[in-house]
Amino acid sequence: MTRILAFCILAFLAPLASAASLLVLNKEDATLSIFDAATGQPRNANIPTGNGPHEVEVSGDGSLAFVSNYGTAQAPGTSLSVIDLRTGKERARVDLGELRRPHGLAVQGQSVYFSAENAQHVARYDAMKNRVDWRFSTDQQGTHMVLLARDGTVITANIQSDNVSFITPKGETGTQVLVATGKGPEGMDLTPDGRQLWTANSAGGSISIVDVATKKLVKTFDVGTKRSNRLKFTPDGAVALVSDLTSGELLIVDARTQAVKSRLRIGGGASGILVAPDGSRAYVAAASEGRVVIVDLKKWEVAGEIRTGRGPDGMAWVP
Repeated sequence: MTRILAFCILAFLAPLASAASLLVLNKEDATLSIFDAATGQPRNANIPTGNGPHEVEVSGDGSLAFVSNYGTAQAPGTSLSVIDLRTGKERARVDLGELRRPHGLAVQGQSVYFSAENAQHVARYDAMKNRVDWRFSTDQQGTHMVLLARDGTVITANIQSDNVSFITPKGETGTQVLVATGKGPEGMDLTPDGRQLWTANSAGGSISIVDVATKKLVKTFDVGTKRSNRLKFTPDGAVALVSDLTSGELLIVDARTQAVKSRLRIGGGASGILVAPDGSRAYVAAASEGRVVIVDLKKWEVAGEIRTGRGPDGMAWVP
């Protein structure tokens, strides 16, 4: 059975460019793994990070990976790991001091915006200057995920405050507009045209749509999730993918009709989602099972899996 599964993975991935790499964080092992995207084979499986790494993003030139070290239940994390992807080693571990529990990340060149959940902040780390050069207090509960709009607006999801922040950086601070959503907004993504923000409401079983230009709530609709975790669009914007931690499913939501087209069984702790740039497949972490499930986005079916370390979650793509 193992050989058959491996063959299926290789057959599915073989046509892809062999140079591309898939980065996967293993929360319980405190490591970053690098896999060959064409074969699913590990290139480097044990790059150390700080405790409880949750999210990873790659610098604009593809040379660095930024990792948010969220910490454990007992000990909040206070660092970012900067991984040199050319050497496969941690180049720096950035001490964030009072900016505890860093989580969401959004990259701009060789700078990375990050949330600091316990500190109710969003901040920016400049890798060239090796310092945090901007910070902003959201004054909201559960500031968790981070996105960047095309105009440079920083967007955060504030889980316990049931809203999202639209932050316009100005000098060393900025201004904020809050938009109420459904209950517990967590996973979120911008439509490919940048016009709408969709949030998966982890405690509400729903998705909220916000107009980016007006910063107004358009609608909230039910999708029947028990504990949604992440939301990602396909490159063509036709479909939103939503992972459900509790049910272990991946929901396929039609972006035009807002109807749930299908539910695929992923496995325990369905969480992080990464969509390949060509839109052919998605990678979905089954965190409690130590694997990443490969979903064929043309056939809408599970096509294979990659065995990882313990607690896979955040992922990133390196061309």
